[in-house]
Amino acid sequence: MERRELLKSIALLTGVAVVGGEFFLTGCKSATGPVSAFTPATIALLDEVAETIIPTTDTPGAKAAQTGAFMKIMIEDCYTKEEQDAFIKGVSSLNERCQKEFNRPFIELEASQKLSLLQKLEREAKEYNTKREENKEKKTPPHYYSMMKQLTLWGFFSSETGMTKTLRHVPVPGRYDGNVPYTKGEKAWAE
Repeated sequence: MERRELLKSIALLTGVAVVGGEFFLTGCKSATGPVSAFTPATIALLDEVAETIIPTTDTPGAKAAQTGAFMKIMIEDCYTKEEQDAFIKGVSSLNERCQKEFNRPFIELEASQKLSLLQKLEREAKEYNTKREENKEKKTPPHYYSMMKQLTLWGFFSSETGMTKTLRHVPVPGRYDGNVPYTKGEKAWAE
């Protein structure tokens, strides 16, 4: 075999291997990505719930920190399948409950109605979680409203909006002072 023929054979075989392998793998790809239970409407609902928990006053509220999107990411990426199912089922039951009690979805309720409903949910969640603890049922997920409220607080106070506009924030590094006088009504420190 001559050198030219050998090089042609090698080029042909490696070309077929590369092109053929890639062609073969295209059939293994999924046509669509994973399906999410969180639609834009669901994220908007979560933003409204979060805004009711941390409303806009002289400082931005939870909606400004996009806590609905934060909840989606945390639920999908960090929670167990049972917790995800409980949360998603709870979100849909929240809207169903609003339709029964007020004949409107949560987003269209007045601020006082939203607050009243969330206060009822807070009491229900407390009772549910107390029974869960008493019965040592740690394997069952917590009440969906408890998860929702925790994620709202976590998402807001760990966001740029929460840390810089709500809490006291000094972006310049300085010396550590562990004993700072505090007067009632002052903002807490972000760091």
